[in-house]
Parts: sequence; C-alpha cells; structure tokens
Amino acid sequence: MNQKISRRLIPLAMAGALSLASQAEIINISSMKYSGPFSINNPVMVDSIDVNSKKFDTASLLKTPLALSAAGKGETVSGPVKLQSTGTALHMLHFTLDNERYVTGKLNVDGIKNYEVYLDGKKLDGDALALKPATHDITIKCLTDGTDPNQAVSVTVDTDRPELLTVNSDKQRRITLDDILIGKDYSSVEVSPAGKYMLANYVYTHDGGATTHTTELTDLTTGRKLGRFNENLHWMPKSELLYYVRNLSGNRQLVTVDPLTNNETVIADNLPAIRFTIAPTEDFIVYTKYQEGPKEKSADLYEIIHPEDRQPGWRNRGSLMKMDLATGLSTPLTFGNRNVSLCNITDDGTKLLYSVSESRLEKRPTALTSFYLLDLKDNTTRQVIDKDGFIGSARISPDGTKIAIVASPDGLNGIGRNLPDDKVANMYEYQLLVMDVATGKITPLTRDFDPAIEIIEWSRNDNSIYFIGEDKDRRNLYRVNLANGKIDNLKAGEEYISSFSLAGNAPVMLYYGMGASNANRLYSLNTKNMRHNMLEDLSGERLDGIGLGECIPWTYVTSRGDSINARYVLPPNFDPSRKYPVIVNYYGGCNPTARIFNSRYPHQVYAAHGYIVLAINPSGCSGFGQEWGSRHVNTAGEGVAEDIIEGVQQFINENQWVDPAKIGCIGASYGGFMTQWLQTKTDLFAAAISHAGISDHTSYWGEGYWGYSYSEVSMANSYPWSHPDLYVKQSPLYNADKIHTPILFLHGDVDTNVPIGESIQMYTALKLLGNETAFVAVKDANHQVTDFKKRKQWQDTIFAWFAKYLQDDDSWWESLYPKKALD
Repeated sequence: MNQKISRRLIPLAMAGALSLASQAEIINISSMKYSGPFSINNPVMVDSIDVNSKKFDTASLLKTPLALSAAGKGETVSGPVKLQSTGTALHMLHFTLDNERYVTGKLNVDGIKNYEVYLDGKKLDGDALALKPATHDITIKCLTDGTDPNQAVSVTVDTDRPELLTVNSDKQRRITLDDILIGKDYSSVEVSPAGKYMLANYVYTHDGGATTHTTELTDLTTGRKLGRFNENLHWMPKSELLYYVRNLSGNRQLVTVDPLTNNETVIADNLPAIRFTIAPTEDFIVYTKYQEGPKEKSADLYEIIHPEDRQPGWRNRGSLMKMDLATGLSTPLTFGNRNVSLCNITDDGTKLLYSVSESRLEKRPTALTSFYLLDLKDNTTRQVIDKDGFIGSARISPDGTKIAIVASPDGLNGIGRNLPDDKVANMYEYQLLVMDVATGKITPLTRDFDPAIEIIEWSRNDNSIYFIGEDKDRRNLYRVNLANGKIDNLKAGEEYISSFSLAGNAPVMLYYGMGASNANRLYSLNTKNMRHNMLEDLSGERLDGIGLGECIPWTYVTSRGDSINARYVLPPNFDPSRKYPVIVNYYGGCNPTARIFNSRYPHQVYAAHGYIVLAINPSGCSGFGQEWGSRHVNTAGEGVAEDIIEGVQQFINENQWVDPAKIGCIGASYGGFMTQWLQTKTDLFAAAISHAGISDHTSYWGEGYWGYSYSEVSMANSYPWSHPDLYVKQSPLYNADKIHTPILFLHGDVDTNVPIGESIQMYTALKLLGNETAFVAVKDANHQVTDFKKRKQWQDTIFAWFAKYLQDDDSWWESLYPKKALD
C-alpha cells in the first residue's frame, strides 16, 4: 500500500498553485524499514590521541562501514522509530520516494544527532533533495551510544510539490537511465565448429562508466559452465579449440586452449600487432599491413589533396599479408597505393576474396570497389566485380563456387532493382545477390523481398545463406535456400536481432537480441528442426523489479494513402483518465527508428517520466521495400515531414488521454534536421530538440566528413549549384523566420560528421529572430555522446527541456543552467 501523506494545513485557495507557493508542505514518513541494532565496541585506548593529536570521539564510529543493501530488508515500523540499544550501535532506517517528475525538497531527521543520509546508495551532502524522476531509496544510518535506550527518530520531507511524491510505493520501481547504462551485456557470442560449446563474451558497465570483460565457456548439451576467462577468446575455424593472443615481452603468441582440459599450446610466435583472420585450414593467417602515407613538409601548414584527406589516417594504405603459422614466414599478397581489404577465405584455404577501393569524385558514386579472387596455389588473380560503387560487402562460399554479394539496388548494373526508371533507389536498401564463380552469372535473391539486408553468413553445414534483415522497425533472422531461392523467416525470439553465430559442422546457431520492452536475451536454434531455446535472460536480470510501460504498435494512413508504421509507449501505471504530454521520436532519414530497448533515446525511460512516447517511421525508411526507401532521395524532408505531422494529429484525435497542447519532438543527425524542418511547417509542437542536426544542406554537404558522400544517398545526382531548390529552399536555416517552437540545440563540439556549425548558425538565427531557444555543446564529443558521465548530463538536459515546456516546470532546467546576468 502507498503511504498516506499528511500535510501541514494551508489555505484552500492556494491548493491549486503549489508549484508557485513559497510555503513548503510537510510529508511525514510514518512507515519505514528498520535494521539493527548493529553493536559496535569502542576501541581499546592504546594512546589518548591519534597521529593527528585528536582525541577519540564516539561520533566517529558513524563512519563504520555497513552494507546499505540490508536496509531495505528490515522490519516495517510505524511512527517515530525507537532506536533501542544498551551500548554503542548503528541502526538503519529505509524508505522510498517515487516521483514521476523532477522534485526538490528538504529531508528532516529529528530526534538524533549522529546520522548520515544516503540517496540511492550515495551519501547526501546536507539535507537538500533534488529528485530526478525515479523510485529513490533513502537510507538513514544512525549512531546511538546507549545513553538513551528509547531514542525516537522521526523523518519528514518538506516540498512545494507533495502531490508528485509517493512514499513507499507498492508499485514496481521506475526505470532510469542507469538501468540502461549499467549492467551486464553481450559483446559477442560464438558457437564452436561442431556446435558443442558456447563462448559468451560479456561486458559489464559499472556506475561511473568503467567496464570489465569476462568470457564464459558453456557445454551446450548439458548447460554446464566449463570455465570463466579474462582473455579475449575465440574459436578456431574448424577444430574444437579456443585461441587467444598472449603478449610476452613483445612476443605476440597465438595460443590454443582445449575446452575440456584447459591445456594450452603455442602454435605461432611473433604475430603482427594487428587484427588477423585465421584460415579455415588453420595453418596460416591473413592480415592487413598499413603503409603510412606521405607527410607534409611543414608541421604548421598542410595541403588537403582530397575531401577525405581531412580524416586522420586517410593517406595510409593497407595491403594484404599472409603468415605461415609453422614457419612464421610473412609474405605480401598485394601491393599498391589503393586500399585492399580481405573478404574471406574458402574452406580448403586455396582461394581468397578481397576488395580494392578507389575514388572517383567526378561522378556518383564517388567511391568504387573492385573484387578479386586470389588463387593461393599459384598466386593468380581473377577480377569478379569491376569498380562498382553500390556494393556493400561480399563473401565467397565455403566451397569456393559462389559469391554472396550485398549491394544497393543499383549495384551490378541494377540487376537487383525493383523500381520504375524515374525513381532513384535508396543506397541503403541493400539487396542479396549470388554470383556463380565459374560462369559469372548473377542471381538477385531479394529483389521482391522488402527487408533490407544487413549481416550475411554462409553455412558450411547446409550451404544456405543466413542473414539479418531490417524489416520495418524490426531486425529478423532469415535463411535463403539457394536451390530454389526460397527465403524463410526463422521466427527468432526477439524483435531486434543483434548478432548470430553459426556452427560450421552442425545445425546449430546462437543468436541474441532485444525488443522495445526488454534487454538482450540469448538463444540457440537447431537449424534443422527449427527449435529455439532461450539460454540466458540478461533482460530478466537487469530489469528485475522494474515496471515498464506497455508498447503498442500503431498504423495510420496519410492523406497520400500510405500506411505508416509507428508504435507508442505508455507510462507505467497508465491512467486513461489523465491527460499526458507526448514526445515524438523519429529519424526521418534512411533508417527506421528500430525496436531497440537501450537506444540513444530509451523510450521506456521517457515514459517513466510521465510521457507517452510516439515513434514514427515515415516514408523513405529502408526495410519497407525499394519504392518506399526511394522516397528519401531528393526530397529533403518533403513528404516525410507531412507524414510525421499527420501522424501526430491523428494520434491526438484518436486518443483522449493525449494533451494536444503538450507535444514535443526529438531527433538526431538527419533526425535533428527533421526536428528543425518540422518547426518550419507547423506550430503543433510545444518544444523540440535537435541533436547534431543539419540546418543547411549546403554547408553540411561541404563540411561534414561524409557530407558529400551521404548526399549521394539523400540527394542523388543533385548538387548545391544544380538544385538550390533542395539545398537552400528546403534547409531550415533559410526558413528560420517560420519557426515559433522553442528548440534546444545539442551538439558535440568536435563533431566531424555533422559539424557543430550546423547548430550554431540555426541557434544564431533564432536568437536574432527573438525566438525561445537554447544551445548546449558537449565538450570533446563527436557525433554521439559516448562518455558515461557526459551521456547522463546530456540526457538530463533533454529531460529538463521537455519538463520546462511539456510539464510547465523549469526547476530542473534552472538547476542545470541557471539564468546568467549577461547581455
């Protein structure tokens, strides 16, 4: 049961304006958990003073370590709590405060002199409370000396917003950003070649951002854990042996490990200090050797010889090397001034597929890739693909007879294209094709298959191709039968598959993934009988005791007759009789807003703050088919913005629990552009946030590291000088006078993808126009905010901006960015 809140009497006329009242109300904490007494012996007085000439003070025993986790497991007591002890002792009092919105207040502890207060496990400095939306654990650690055997302690909280606090809620606790950032997760999972064992590599992120890594070995037949290792282990390609690289005084050794006996064998010395690929025959490795490019004569002035030359390391070039493990002999496989990359090696170790990349700035696509087969027996090379700029990746089959190719619809002369001639394909709408090595014949496998291809793998066991496909806002597992071209959805147990691993010689797959409402879970799949088995539920561990909001799929039809994929997340303990603010999230570019639980904008955390979160995947997203994806090209937001606006309006009309005056929106990168562009189209939004958004297509095109190359996707064959209607007229900067919505601009100050100037110029324009706006730069952050501490501050900034405009409370924002008396 929730504890009833008792309050100081106030005039009735003030009851509706508590947020503005200067007189705080008192919440009496009438029920707490009590643990204790924990008796402490006074120390033996060897001397009368310590090394700093101070006498012993009994009050110093308050700092005696005591596990705070035990506080919440004590017995429930009511009223002022009597701390009974016959001598010196510690006691712990515990209660929770649950708040959907940001709340400040003061904690009062009466009846005892020596105590410490811990808020969510961290010692509170003073009595001021600043409570972010969460279910907070409050522990009061008390010290008594036995002079008063019936010492009574009472606890109260003073706050202007008592209606926002619930004491000792009987509901599950609210999810917070810490639940997203802190905890155990997978970095990779590998199945042994015979399908007998699983190697799971874990990363544990601790509070503060430090990470630790462990690897666990499991027998898949019995489920028995065979060992835990600190080394970065992997499976050998064919034998049931593990391997890792050991560095002994500069000698990098390749060491195999028997999974049953843990016996180690050194199979090679003096490995290169770079990543390598072990051949399936296990007798040689292939690695890339990088040659440093030419340096400038002056350290102070430098010539930029190519748009990519601004990127560190661009002048360096890689060539392939082969190292024989028995002799240690390393021989060059390729030579030249173009970058060479290994694709993979055939099972018999006789053929190697590699790619060569080069630049061609005068025509789209500006980056070209050629693919070659190298016969390692006689060192002869055969070109299989010549200078195609629409190829994403390629892998040769285990038997060397076929090549699986992932390409844009226009790749390989458009053989995988399924579009009218007047449509330009979205380059991210990747297709799967297979080339017959002997004849060169290419077969498109997914031309009429809507999901976009992402990760592919040949199966040695059944000679099928397994792949992850981006299917609307999901990522599914598929298998294609090369004999008949049939594609099967493997019905994986999660909405968003992150990774999979295939056994080479058995019908066994391991995969893990998440959903919109759960973290990662790990499964095995028998690829013969299609039986899935959950092996580990990290989500259950990480989300134990947490209450989440319901995630509901939603589809709406636009005025153009298109059905738009969307979903929304309700706040936990949703009350349909209330009016809720809404936050709309989108990308608006070439990729959907996927069902990723721990995304950069974790929808469940926003919902825990009392928002409904609406995720929309407008036209132009990949994973919906080639025609749909083509709508991203040469539209610069037109049509996409209308999809979003119409969706929000329909969502308001269909749901009486939406507050139409409190709609916010947020997006990043191209989604940041979409945030700005939307505000030039409508006054529907009460607040907007653009992280690293494009404000001027022209400046982004020329200044971002990948500006001109990404524009090959979004502005195919269109340039600032040839299509000012796209680059200028459809840039938010040149429509700034149409914006009335308060926009927060967030940007890493060393962003090389979308330079910070994109936010600076738009912020400046809105300030000159007298609009409400704010600009927060993240120091030393690039396109994404990855630093743990900065990520939390960045996220708090987002929450505070929305609280200011969607919850009519600027206290959080003012606590982060107080007003400054500057002109």
